[in-house]
Amino acid sequence: MEKMSQIFKIMIWKKPHISKIYEALTVIADDRMEINGNKAKCYLSSSDRFYDIKYDPIIGSIMSNDNAAFYTKSLSYPMIAFLMLIGKIPYEQKLLEIFRDICWEDIYKEFKNDYDKSIKAVLGELKREGEDVEFIRKETEKIYNFVCKLEIKTLGELQKPSREH
Repeated sequence: MEKMSQIFKIMIWKKPHISKIYEALTVIADDRMEINGNKAKCYLSSSDRFYDIKYDPIIGSIMSNDNAAFYTKSLSYPMIAFLMLIGKIPYEQKLLEIFRDICWEDIYKEFKNDYDKSIKAVLGELKREGEDVEFIRKETEKIYNFVCKLEIKTLGELQKPSREH
């Protein structure tokens, strides 16, 4: 007879905050994702730590051991970046140069984890640098709307974030 601890509920990931799209683009721009088949490591911008990602393309399920996945049960930036890199989520390549070398973790700390204020500050700085902020917003919202239509399932049980990575 199957043990209860081996039974888990398959669920659909919750929709992410739009900030996770910006973070995913920065992961790709900074080449911080190592993909090996249906597994990957997503390195943090501020350290040598990484998150593990596992994907099952047959059943459309994904898992990551990052904070957003575990605590909010929503698609996280490592999962979104992975899905972008394998072609499941389309994005405008031009965005990558724009989002290179942005340390979102530091920006979030500065704005006390207010994601909307953080995005506004970054877009303000990009505008001062001459970037087309309306293009950035439009393309990021296009990605976000695509992600929100996806119904991606969890792959196994939620994975507690590791402090050891």
